[in-house]
Amino acid sequence: MRMSQLFVPTLREVPAEAETISHQYLLRAGMIRRIAAGIYTYLPLAQRVLEKIEEIVREEMNKQGGQELKMPTLHPAELWQESSRWDAYGRELFRLRDRHERDYCLGPTHEEVITDLVRREVNSYRQLPLLLYQIQTKFRDEIRPRFGLMRGREFTMKDLYSFDRDQDGLDVSYQKMYDAYSAIFRRCALKFRVVEADTGAIGGTDSHEFIVVADTGEDEIIYCEACDYAANVERAVAALAGEEDIAEPLKDLKLASTPGMTSIDDVVSFLGTEPQRLLKTLVYLAIDGEAYKPVVVVLRGDREVNEIKLQNHLGCMHLALADAQTVEEITQAPVGFAGPVGLKDVRIIIDAEVPTVVNGICGANRADYHWINVNPQRDFPPAEIMDLRRVAAGDKCHFCGNPLKSDRGIEVGHIFKLGTKYSVAMDATFLDEAGRKKPMVMGCYGIGIPRTMAAAIEQNHDENGIIWPLSIAPYQVVIIPVNSKNAEHMELAEDLYTRMNRVGIEVVLDDRDERAGVKFNDADLIGFPLRLTLGPRSLKEGKVEIKDRATGKVTLVEIGEAVAVIKDRIEEMGKGWA
Repeated sequence: MRMSQLFVPTLREVPAEAETISHQYLLRAGMIRRIAAGIYTYLPLAQRVLEKIEEIVREEMNKQGGQELKMPTLHPAELWQESSRWDAYGRELFRLRDRHERDYCLGPTHEEVITDLVRREVNSYRQLPLLLYQIQTKFRDEIRPRFGLMRGREFTMKDLYSFDRDQDGLDVSYQKMYDAYSAIFRRCALKFRVVEADTGAIGGTDSHEFIVVADTGEDEIIYCEACDYAANVERAVAALAGEEDIAEPLKDLKLASTPGMTSIDDVVSFLGTEPQRLLKTLVYLAIDGEAYKPVVVVLRGDREVNEIKLQNHLGCMHLALADAQTVEEITQAPVGFAGPVGLKDVRIIIDAEVPTVVNGICGANRADYHWINVNPQRDFPPAEIMDLRRVAAGDKCHFCGNPLKSDRGIEVGHIFKLGTKYSVAMDATFLDEAGRKKPMVMGCYGIGIPRTMAAAIEQNHDENGIIWPLSIAPYQVVIIPVNSKNAEHMELAEDLYTRMNRVGIEVVLDDRDERAGVKFNDADLIGFPLRLTLGPRSLKEGKVEIKDRATGKVTLVEIGEAVAVIKDRIEEMGKGWA
């Protein structure tokens, strides 16, 4: 491809809409353009990257026995109503009606459609297992589309669905996808962690996320270097703080005046105590459709509620903090003075650490007062106990006791053990060897293709632009003649360009009538892995300059050897991810 013909409208300034490094560079390098919030056009360079990622995905899916198909984007409401997700999925589901007033949605995922297909065509154990996948556009009505391609309303995803006879079969299919995903992200030259994750709206039991480590990532992951435990913070668990942390005799319960002290920090400062002695009491609303139920949760003052854990425990569609009026109706006190002592006629859930608190402090359900010397097992009624706190770096590992660490990352892949969630709801069954009717056991496995492209940039860039891993770079090499008006130099550049194309090197010839500085800046911004420069000084010696974008290393090679050297360099660079 010649740069003069390539549609690559680069930008010198950072667009105001750009929020992350990948968003900035995708816009500046002329790879994407926004048409509306969370909706983008992919320009030719980005399309080449996406196609390379897709090809890697296809190869790894096919290696594991996956078969590619293509399902519709438009789904009839009846299928989603069968699975009970028409209402449960929430407002992220794009809903519409046709001219006959029939309800449809734009598919954010395809569990219902694939289950419907398989239940119609598969009826015997002899037809299982099945691994069916597609690479297709998805739609989700995100409340806040942001970070460029990280959280969009329209995006491309590879989704594979496994159908097995039993749990053992699902375990095999799940491991195949675990291995395939690991191979995919290694081939994309990404640094990633596999972490335990929440199943969310997809449902099922076990799930793992593949997280590309990046400071700008939306996800927080918790991990232990000693035993390799790793989980999304939504799912993470840690060892409980023991009674030895606050070892003292139980004291008598007392009422203390705390005028205007409504926050943890206020109370800690006013009473001269530590936040771990406080019992933070919050009122939540468990919401299902139009109905809602108040729930009181209690945890240590130095902890935060993990609302995903709480929502999963409650089994509700949505969860929200109660408003001030509701809090006062339940506790008889304004916000900031709630506590579990004396509360009646309301569901109370306490974090598993709460029973270890000795002589603690909590709101007295009375304005401007707190109880001191609160001892949970003595002073308030029995309550549900669960792990509902948000784990943080420094907490002790539940499995080995070593300090946990945290990092940020970008979710690029997610795999789920669905079990029989959809097959039972939608009557997807088969006959086993004995002729008995059984539900198929399912799994689903997704990779965000544009997200993977953006994550690669978040990990691979510098102040000048993108540093593409060779395996997914839009082109491998750019040839830059410093003086495009010099006929001899251009003739040599054309010859190198032709010879590289002949041996299968993906190359761009920057034949524009531009200053050398402009060409160099664009080459760095776009992120070509290798740059071959024809400069007047090196050409006098019969040599050309080859620069490695990632390392900055520059070498001079004989003109006649340049194509062979480039080819060898590409093969060498490819060994790290093949």
